[in-house]
Parts: sequence; C-alpha cells; structure tokens
Amino acid sequence: MQIIMNPIGVIHSPYKKAEDMPIQGIFKPDVRAWIELYDEYSDGLKDLEGFSHAILLYYFHKTTKEQIQGSPFLENNRHGIFAIRSPHRPNHIGLSIVKICEVEGNKLHFMEVDVLDGTPILDIKPYIKYFDIRENVVSGWLDKHFEDGGVPDKTILK
Repeated sequence: MQIIMNPIGVIHSPYKKAEDMPIQGIFKPDVRAWIELYDEYSDGLKDLEGFSHAILLYYFHKTTKEQIQGSPFLENNRHGIFAIRSPHRPNHIGLSIVKICEVEGNKLHFMEVDVLDGTPILDIKPYIKYFDIRENVVSGWLDKHFEDGGVPDKTILK
C-alpha cells in the first residue's frame, strides 16, 4: 500500500535551524508563528478561533534520515523511535500542540511553537479537553527527568 499526502499549507516560524528551537514548544510559550494555508483549504479554518489550542500534524522536511532507535535530547540512552519524539521517523510526521492566538483569512497564528520555518503542514485538528486529556498518564523513560516537578535544563536549548 502506498499513501500519498499533500501539504495543506506552510508553517512560518522564527526558527531557521533545529538547534535554535526548544525540544517542545511549551518550553518557549511566548514564541509566535503562523500557518499559511493554501487557498483551497482556507475555509477549513472556520470556527477554529473558538478553540484555545490545536494539534498540528506536519512533515519533517529537513531530514531524510530514518531510525528505528535513537537517543533523545534528555539522555544518551537509545530508545525505540516510537518511544521518542525524534524527527528521524519512518514517515517523518511531526505533531505539536499549540496555543491559538488568532485566525485571520487563510492564516492561523499560534504560540508554543517548536517547528522550523517552511515546514509543510499536513493537518490541523482542534484540541478538545473532553477527548484529549487523559488521567493517570505514565511517560515511560521520561518520568525520571521530571520527578522533582521542575523542568530539566536540557529541555530549553536557546
């Protein structure tokens, strides 16, 4: 089976290089970016402004590398690719939860960005508190890095 996807627009962010980004947008909450949807998809933004957050699905366009295991930012131990957030995934699909600032024509302005400028956007979904929040969540190997309730230094690169 072959799956063909086409981007619905492009993400514009202040991050030109991966080393300038936080490992997750929540660690740089005030950084702003926007999505410019292609005209044929702009009507799809109708009513999104009523939501506080959105889930972005995008294509990691700056990598061709694929790994089945890798070392995440917080440690040197290798983990399976499906247990880390590396861009070097088999299908190079990324996911971010962002805070919506404004919907303006074919643009979605948002904060809490961790995506490179020029990244192709594949889909946008509303974050729905009734569906997307889970209780008693366990975060595997990551939990030990957040035990004291603080944020590890390595999470904020710049």
